[in-house]
Amino acid sequence: MTQTQSAANPVTRILAASLIGTTIEFFDFYIYATAAVLVFPKLFFPAGDPVAATLASLATFALAFFARPLGAAIFGHFGDRKGRKATLVAALMTMGPSTVAIGLLPSYHTIGILAPILLAIFRFGQGLGLGGEWGGAVLLATENAPKNKKAWYGMFPQLGAPIGFLLSSATFFILSKTMSDEQFLSYGWRIPFIASALLVWVGLYIRLRITETPEFLKVMHNQERVKVPVVAVFAKHTKVIFLGTAAVITTFLLFYIMTVFTLNWGTSALHYSRESFLIAQMISMLFFALGIPVSAVLADRKGRNNMLLVSSIGIFIFGLFLAPFFSTGNLIVTVVFQSTGMLLMGLNYGPVGTALAEIFPAEVRYTGASLSFTLAGILGASLTPYLATTLATSYGLPYVGYYLSFGAALSILALLAARSLMKREH
Repeated sequence: MTQTQSAANPVTRILAASLIGTTIEFFDFYIYATAAVLVFPKLFFPAGDPVAATLASLATFALAFFARPLGAAIFGHFGDRKGRKATLVAALMTMGPSTVAIGLLPSYHTIGILAPILLAIFRFGQGLGLGGEWGGAVLLATENAPKNKKAWYGMFPQLGAPIGFLLSSATFFILSKTMSDEQFLSYGWRIPFIASALLVWVGLYIRLRITETPEFLKVMHNQERVKVPVVAVFAKHTKVIFLGTAAVITTFLLFYIMTVFTLNWGTSALHYSRESFLIAQMISMLFFALGIPVSAVLADRKGRNNMLLVSSIGIFIFGLFLAPFFSTGNLIVTVVFQSTGMLLMGLNYGPVGTALAEIFPAEVRYTGASLSFTLAGILGASLTPYLATTLATSYGLPYVGYYLSFGAALSILALLAARSLMKREH
């Protein structure tokens, strides 16, 4: 990086811009996940079977994961053709308004079938924005990083996940404590959706003050931009896309089992109060946040692939013990269970962005990294709350653990096959 570039993009501004965007995006995403369990089944779907309403709500939750690859392709195209900065701003402005619109949406009792239809449309908009957000934030960090600190820089966008979740859970917890159930269902749940507009403006202000990354400027200078990045990725980097996607499946699978599924199961089958379980999840998020920088340091020293392998093996073992660990009905044991799972999540999630960015050349990196990440989201997260709930209800909680271990096994095989692609830079 030249002195001019360093002055134009000081480290604090780079890391703040990559962190604030993913924090906002994940805050928006998580408030939907929480509301999909606690609120939407009661407000946006016909009264009747509560289980059917919950499953329908979780289906709209899944919709965003199918929108993510489309967002990755669209925003990735402009990110690889026009630049990282402008695309990041556009991604932020796609998800933010979608989230605010959900907060303003009338219920099923007011507008009938139009309510779940509009909910699905705005949820799709959330996924579209997040599909373009994550890859750009990772590239903003890693393409400005020294060679021996790429995983360290690349973990700052990843930190947006636990921070966004903590803000989401804390918001819902405060609302639950200060409002009656009637007030919360009537208007309280809408507050975090509408208030996210303030966070978007903060993120927009920071991102408008950054300049383009040195690696994209080099691509422009060397006239290396491709006409249609998504076509180039699938035509020339098919193996890389396949292995990168499979390697990240466990990341999504573990996270949404430990957040959406456990919240639903814990507050229904295990009869925890909403407030006590949200506290347990907030505590576990601290371990998630702790695991991310630890994994980044280790990934810079020992290699991204090695760090992902070790954490995936840990998740495989964790899945085998999920049922006895989570079914005790003891809140302290549940906190330990949640914290253990989320620590493993942090150790796995920290180097993911850097690992995916490094296996693609700069001219298609935005598209390639984003597509791998979002396709893994479809396979590892989109239907996970739905499938986990169905498995637990029909066959018992142990099968949720087997489901997790199976996903971890797939990622382990992919990581072993991708060792030559994920080489640590010296």
